[in-house]
Amino acid sequence: MTALLDIAWRELRLAFAGGGIWLPLIFFLLVATLFPFAIGPDPEALRRVGGGALWTAALLAALLPVDRLVAPDAEAGVLDQYAVREISEEAVGAAKIGAHWLAFGPPLMIAALPASALMGLDSATLLRLEAGLALGTPGLAALALTISALVAGLRAGSALAGLLMLPLAVPMLIFGAGSLAGPERGGLYLLGAASLLLLAVAPFAAGAAIRAARE
Repeated sequence: MTALLDIAWRELRLAFAGGGIWLPLIFFLLVATLFPFAIGPDPEALRRVGGGALWTAALLAALLPVDRLVAPDAEAGVLDQYAVREISEEAVGAAKIGAHWLAFGPPLMIAALPASALMGLDSATLLRLEAGLALGTPGLAALALTISALVAGLRAGSALAGLLMLPLAVPMLIFGAGSLAGPERGGLYLLGAASLLLLAVAPFAAGAAIRAARE
């Protein structure tokens, strides 16, 4: 457990030091700022599509740091050192998922407050948006780490990561945006279930990819 906390803390320090924690946040706020200019001044139209736009921005924000999650550690031999210390690849993957979520999930939920004001969302929609982000961002973090492990060491890995992650994240986007449509909670339940499934599978998938790349 101490080793996992050390790995997660190291990932968080690197995210702060390299500015990786700010890039998704700035991107999310830029989308919220520019989107009203594209839609126009109609507040009703903006409220109708604003929640979906914020969910799309959250998905892309989770993808932005994907190239630094695994590849730098693989190139520097850090993953080999974890193996020498008999830390399983699955445990490394789980620690990295937790750190990645802490680096972008809670800041994104805070940024959703001014973003929802720019989109003209009412308080009920904002509450559903925050609940959806709380349920969905761990799944997005798990998916991002898995894709990062799969493309680590490949040429044009960042571009390939986007091509792989975006189709796989479509259900999360549909459930997240769908949960904003009304007071029904079916979308949130489906979003939570999808996120839990990704969290359960991701450490093993990422661990297998890390192990295969080292061998």
